[in-house]
Amino acid sequence: MASLFDKAKEFVAEKIAGVPKPEASLAAVSIKSFSRNSFLFHSDVAVQNPYTRPIPICEVSFSLKSAGSLLKDVGRDWDIDYQLDVGLIVDLPIVGDLTIPLSAKGEIKLPTVSDLFKRGGDGSDD
Repeated sequence: MASLFDKAKEFVAEKIAGVPKPEASLAAVSIKSFSRNSFLFHSDVAVQNPYTRPIPICEVSFSLKSAGSLLKDVGRDWDIDYQLDVGLIVDLPIVGDLTIPLSAKGEIKLPTVSDLFKRGGDGSDD
């Protein structure tokens, strides 16, 4: 009986392994707006769905980290070296929840002091 159960389990595992899975890509991070007190960052996540029906996105988790010591990094070249990690959880029929891990590294050029005054100090183009 255990042998039959093992064969069934192996069969299902092989079939699920062959199921096409959605893929995703992550765009670089940019500064969407800023003020004297805060920055609003932006990044796009593009999902390629291999199915004819939409798949629900259950959850998106993210972590934006600066590389090393932030003050030393900004003082050296007036940008922030970062790593963005995103976990995109989708619900696939039969398979269940699938987490698509995404990661991007790069640098975000910071606005200069004159940029703050040119844009009215709130990051918007007045």
